[in-house]
Amino acid sequence: MIKVAINGYGTIGKRVADAVNCQKDMEVVGVTKTKPDFEAKLAVKKGYKLYAAIPERLKVFEDAGIKVEGTIEDLIEKADVVIDCSPNKVGAENKAKYYEKAGIKAIFQGGEKKDVAEVSFNALSNYDMAKGKKFVRVVSCNTTGLTRLLYLIKENFGIKKVRATMIRRVVDPKEDKKGLVNGIMPNPVKLPSHHGPDVQTVLDVNITTTAFKVPTTLMHVHSINIELESDAKNEDVIAVLENEPRIMLVSEEEGFTSTTKVIEYARECRMRYDIFENVVWRDSISIVDGELYVTQAIHQEAIVVPENVDAIRAMFELAERDESMKITNESLGIC
Repeated sequence: MIKVAINGYGTIGKRVADAVNCQKDMEVVGVTKTKPDFEAKLAVKKGYKLYAAIPERLKVFEDAGIKVEGTIEDLIEKADVVIDCSPNKVGAENKAKYYEKAGIKAIFQGGEKKDVAEVSFNALSNYDMAKGKKFVRVVSCNTTGLTRLLYLIKENFGIKKVRATMIRRVVDPKEDKKGLVNGIMPNPVKLPSHHGPDVQTVLDVNITTTAFKVPTTLMHVHSINIELESDAKNEDVIAVLENEPRIMLVSEEEGFTSTTKVIEYARECRMRYDIFENVVWRDSISIVDGELYVTQAIHQEAIVVPENVDAIRAMFELAERDESMKITNESLGIC
């Protein structure tokens, strides 16, 4: 049984904690928070042992009447691996400050630079590269969504070139202090965006990406154009995507006319309306003169969750790729 510490019980951390708790070969031994807010209280209510992410703030929790077991350093002593779900750049600081010092394995999120880890990770495309590694970085939500789709296309049809535009949610739903109100922001203005190079850390593919922020909080949308190496028909691509559980095919005919409808669907069948899959519009799949066009939506709060679970199995060599993904899928209701 692998003992897992979650450093940062926020948007990603709380989802990863619940996912790990669903596995039979691993358990959550504790989670951390930087302040005694409602999420800290919910963590304790759900039965997670709570630790102070910043040791100097231990008394702040005690003064707020929230029971803590100790500090992040105390938690690390009880764990085999830490999943760092801290804000961008904090993970790298934690690595130098805590993880290397303690000699413990750690998984970082896509907000960190690739150099924070020995390998950037996506379960479908490079599971084996994470085997036995000490430090692994699960790539970002957009990169995860791109990589899953492109891996399947590359393996089945070959890829000459990819051009993709990211239409990005401006912030996560709970972020009420920042974000666009009425505008569209090229992000970055200077092209290409970072998403293409990030995909290339886990998948060898010729890709150029652009990105825009828009005033929504629900999901990202990708408009993707792929030059194929081999001849294919629309139905060939659909068949490949239908065979992968981490791809969810939807259609306008079923009522999926926007990301709001996708989220409404998920509210009926998933905790927190979490969508771990790429949501691909079947209607958008079209091949014209050897080029494939696809539109997909990415739930930024949840898509990397199964990747974190699979990364643990790879690092500890508990299972091969297909076995690990199957176990993870079944435990999270991905089918």
